[in-house]
Amino acid sequence: MGIEAGDLTHIATGAAFLGTGGGGDPYVGRLLAMNAVEQFGMPSIVDADALPDDAQVFTIAMLGVPTVLGEKAACGDEVDLAVKRLEQRLGRRADALVGIEIGGINSLLPVMAAARLGLPLVDADGMGRAFPELQMTTFNVGGLSCTPLAMTDDHLTSVIVDAGDAKSAEDLVRATSVQLGCSVALSSYPMSGRDLKRTAVKGTLTLARGIGQAIAEGRHAGDPVQALVNYLRATPYYSQCRVLFDGKVIDIRRETKLGFSIGHCKLAALDGSVSAMEISFQNEHLIARQDGRVKAVVPDLICLVDRETAEPIPVERVKYGQRLKVIATSAAPIMRTPEALAMFGPQAFGLDEPFVPLEDIDG
Repeated sequence: MGIEAGDLTHIATGAAFLGTGGGGDPYVGRLLAMNAVEQFGMPSIVDADALPDDAQVFTIAMLGVPTVLGEKAACGDEVDLAVKRLEQRLGRRADALVGIEIGGINSLLPVMAAARLGLPLVDADGMGRAFPELQMTTFNVGGLSCTPLAMTDDHLTSVIVDAGDAKSAEDLVRATSVQLGCSVALSSYPMSGRDLKRTAVKGTLTLARGIGQAIAEGRHAGDPVQALVNYLRATPYYSQCRVLFDGKVIDIRRETKLGFSIGHCKLAALDGSVSAMEISFQNEHLIARQDGRVKAVVPDLICLVDRETAEPIPVERVKYGQRLKVIATSAAPIMRTPEALAMFGPQAFGLDEPFVPLEDIDG
């Protein structure tokens, strides 16, 4: 079944889960996408494998601090301009767009962009989750260049970046984004259809929709968290899945630093024990420790959901006293290769712990 305008609410919920705490507020992304669809119609959603090998594909995303992304959102003109400026730089029109990540606002911003520009949108992305930095994509792991890239702000300032590697581009873009208000539109990783098919995490818009549908159906049946877990276990990427912790938020610390939302969240167990879990984040959740022992670590997904409704809770909406469940899932296999771990494994975030797959960690 193809993706339709009526699926945007489910995609937003699923993307909030796959955002692992970051990626910007998907509620804002849903409003942006719905407004664009009402004006321009729903874009065509295409399977990655159906793309012509010689198609020209651009990513489109918002980049910045999640709290700022939620406040400023996007008017649409800056998103259009980012794609058009990259087209001008390359001297070739885009044939399709693809999301750089499936988590948060960046799952639905591409729907908005594709609708406004009249372009097809590929059912895929470069993470199968959300990550805070530009080089942390399967596109980069696969040897694709993220530059030239175009970035724009809400005043339609535009910047073209050329860099020798994706990390250098990230550093330039991050510093510039701070000067532009910590919220910019970005079109990058220009690639062929052939390269996209080789490097993308495929089918993730469909998977986000399925996650949202499972939560909705679970609410109707009376156990949305179990419905979510059951769905995840039936997927090709997130099949290793477990509820790590059931607790109440007793401490939350956040600071905006170097263009990121950085901090930690601590939960106390609700079962009467003295157990506690602490989760560290850099926009997205990085590592979960229960009583000092690692229970899950990037690139596997660590997600907070309301214990009654399974509503995914982004980092900027975590509050003292909330009762949440911590769910962890496996990342897509392409995200767990040695080459991928060198790019966005624990050491990429300054963590000393090695990556251990979720299924190999004692429950």
